[in-house]
Amino acid sequence: MAGIGVLREGPLHAAVKTALVQPGDRLEVPVGRFVIDLVRADGELVEVQTGGFGGLTAKLDALLDDHRMRIVHPVAAERRIVRVDADGEVLSARRSPRRSTVVELFDKLVTFPSLLAHPNLTLEVLLGREDHIRGPEPVRVRRRTRDPGERRLVEVIDRIEMRTPADVLAALPTLPDEPFSTRELGALFGCPTVLAQRTVYCLRLMELIEPAGKRARTPLHRLVG
Repeated sequence: MAGIGVLREGPLHAAVKTALVQPGDRLEVPVGRFVIDLVRADGELVEVQTGGFGGLTAKLDALLDDHRMRIVHPVAAERRIVRVDADGEVLSARRSPRRSTVVELFDKLVTFPSLLAHPNLTLEVLLGREDHIRGPEPVRVRRRTRDPGERRLVEVIDRIEMRTPADVLAALPTLPDEPFSTRELGALFGCPTVLAQRTVYCLRLMELIEPAGKRARTPLHRLVG
């Protein structure tokens, strides 16, 4: 397979757009000085974002006040690791034990968490089955091991839509009634501590949780209200 790692998310981005398009929609439409991935027949602007959200900041600043906008973010709920040779022939395929959830959104939402309160913005998480296409084996580059590849959408399993901060809370596992630490939140969500920290940061800026003192030296948080 040619070009592994050059446009890592190109196939995924294209597949998500294909999965989203409906009769009357238009693809790659100029709006002002920007090009929008998909414009719905009812005028909603749809941006597919497979990576970080930082690249959307300028578009949102320029367009959100005057247009309804939707950010669609694909998350690999299930994935296979498929290794291919230089000609694209499959060498092996195995199911990855890693299963991502809607919590992965906070790794990207940390860019502008409070913006979800804007009445024109909708976030949509696409939970899907993906194949991760990689070379025959990892490579060493400057003493680091790299295993680049392409994400390819196989099937959409579920779609979770969030229009308000309250929708974000509803999409998550139920938070404890008692004050909780970041580590405890990570255990509840089954995610790394760094992702739990970003989740706490986002939920605080959305005014969904608040500081709740400390347990020894560990900061605690609790649901607002």
